[in-house]
Parts: sequence; C-alpha cells; structure tokens
Amino acid sequence: MPQFIAKRVISTIVTLLAVAVTSFILIQLPPGDFLTSYIAQLESTGTVLDESEVVSLQQRYGLNDPIYVQFAKWFGNVLQGDFGVSFQYNRPVNELIWDRLGYTFLISFSTLMFTWIVALPIGIYSATHQYSFGDYFATLIGFIGRGIPDFMLALILMWIGLTVFGVSAGGLFSLEYRNAPWSWGKVLDLLSHLWVPIIILGTSNTAGLIRIMRNNLLDELHKPYVETARSKGLSEYRLLWKYPVRLALNPFVSTVGWSLPTLISGDTIVAVVLGLPTTGPLLLSALLSQDMYLAGSFVLILSAFTVIGTFVSDILLAVLDPRIRFD
Repeated sequence: MPQFIAKRVISTIVTLLAVAVTSFILIQLPPGDFLTSYIAQLESTGTVLDESEVVSLQQRYGLNDPIYVQFAKWFGNVLQGDFGVSFQYNRPVNELIWDRLGYTFLISFSTLMFTWIVALPIGIYSATHQYSFGDYFATLIGFIGRGIPDFMLALILMWIGLTVFGVSAGGLFSLEYRNAPWSWGKVLDLLSHLWVPIIILGTSNTAGLIRIMRNNLLDELHKPYVETARSKGLSEYRLLWKYPVRLALNPFVSTVGWSLPTLISGDTIVAVVLGLPTTGPLLLSALLSQDMYLAGSFVLILSAFTVIGTFVSDILLAVLDPRIRFD
C-alpha cells in the first residue's frame, strides 16, 4: 500500500506541473490578449487610446514579456498563494474566486449528496428486483434523466414556476433578501431556492449512477463466489451488503475524481440560465475577455482538484477493493 500511494503522489505532482504549463499556453493561443479586447471595448463606446497609453498598459500588465516570463511570474506567485490581479475586474483573483466559492460549494456538495443518496438505493433495488415494475420504472426515469440536458430542464422548471406558481425559479434568494444581511429568514429563503439547482444538476448524474450501480451489481450477483456464499447458508441480506454491493460501489468512489472540481466550478450553463452567483459564469467571462490571470487560475485550480480527486478516488478504491493495489 505505501508503494502504491508513493507512485500516485509522484504522478500527481508531475501531472499538476504539466497542467499548469499547458493551461497557460492554451489561454495564450487565441489571437490578441486582454488589452486587445479592452481597447475594442473602449472604441465601441467612442473612447480612443493613443499609442503612449497603449504602451503604458502593455508595460503595466507585462504583456510585452515573452510567454515563458509571464508564466514564470504567474506560477511563482501561485506557489506563494498569490494568483495575481484580474485585468477585467482590477481586483485580486483570490477575492473574486472566494466571493463566489461558498455558494458554488454549497450547491455542488448538496447535489453530490442528493445524487448518491438517491442513486445508491434505487440502483440496488433495480438490480435485486430485475425485470420488476420498479426496475422498468427506474430504467425509464434513468433514460429520461440522461436524455434531457441540464439547461433545458432549468428552462422547463423556470417556465413552470412562472406560469403555474407565479414565482421565479432563478437565483438563490428572493428579491427582498438578495442584498439583505444574513439572518434566519435569509437562510430559510436560501434553502427554499436551493432545491431547484440541486434537482436540475443532480438529475442527469443520478440517472447515470443508477444505471451503473444496477449493471455492476447484476454482474457481481452472477459471479461464482455469490453462489458459494449462498450454498454455505449466508443470508441474502448479509451476502448482498458484504460482497456484491461493496465491489459494485467502485463507480461511486470513482466519481470523486470529477466531483471535486465540480465543487469549484459548478455547472456553468445552468448557472448562467438560473442566474446563480457561482464561479462558473466568472470563468466564462474570464475566458471570453482573455483575462489570463483569472482564467489561468481557474483552469489550474480545476485541474488540480481533478488530479487530487483522482488521487483520492484511487486510494479509496484500493481500500475498497484490494485487487486494485496489485494492478
């Protein structure tokens, strides 16, 4: 086990370094830079910058430096916890991300818990009651859930909320609580709005995990060790939970790899549709404006969480299934 963990740690560090370089280069690939977008925006309002002002801005933001110098400055500061200053917002990147991180984490973590709590028992029931009405119903719901895009489901719920109930399903707060200080009433208002993004974001993932859990558990239930355990008189309940379910849980543990970055980014399209104050729309804005420090920091953080999540899921899988340690 220590050797297994050491290999994963080394590969994680190498991957993070490669991701840092690659993400910075990819952000620099599109023609122009932030200053190009900024000048075009000013010109659209009738403001024209002279040559000296353009040169001053280039020197201020270090845009004339070679790309490797820009990367070295940025990555060196990142290692010290300083992600730089956003060109677009003229604020520290740390502050911009932190302002939206709490809501993003709350929505994503709640969605993850909803997905696991719903998918696990339904998947087990569907596998142990194969071809029953409940199995067919779960399969139908699974196909529908996987087939409807999240943003379309968001639009449908918003339409139902407005036409049937006369309320908006967008945002996380009612109008009177949006800028109000925190209170018990604001917390309750947040909880009353939170179920909408949880259902929208959780439907597709829940449907997918139900199908995965069902198929994996069916495979385990037909293996020889199950028949051997039955022949020795082990009860169905103990047999089910001690062996097949434990091994069929592997895909659930594997979701940690992509769940951790989701806790930071959320679903960008759904966040834009619902008007959620999460980090997804901020990342989209940074990419569109080529705000390299803000976009690069986002990409690096998301990639780091993906790699770390994969590392954690590998360790958990090795604990859950000893066969993986010897692969």
